Amino acid sequence: MFPEVDESESEVVPVPQQAWSKKRERQYEHIKDGLTDRGRPEEVAEEIAARTVNKERARSGESDQASHTSTDDISPSRRGGLRSHSGSQGRTKAQLYAEAKQQNIQGRSRMTKAQLEHAVGR
Repeated sequence: MFPEVDESESEVVPVPQQAWSKKRERQYEHIKDGLTDRGRPEEVAEEIAARTVNKERARSGESDQASHTSTDDISPSRRGGLRSHSGSQGRTKAQLYAEAKQQNIQGRSRMTKAQLEHAVGR
């Protein structure tokens, strides 16, 4: 997505993609809004959303050109779902330690990740 400069006010105005359908525009806005709600800067959220939508278009055959990774790789929405939240291995040791510290658990600095998980009560 390339911004267009409005010369009257010197403001950057996003230009909608010509090839995107209404569905892809909604998808772009949804992804962008979600990222900005989570604290990502506007420019970063726009770039991530545009890349995600373009990859989805390539996977579904809507684009003229597509890289092998766009068509053969796991879809961005599925990949994000797999890697979001706690992930496959749960919270990191640092996250568990921080929670143990909040709960004032004694001996937390000598605990392993498994011991921290047990102590904070999954």
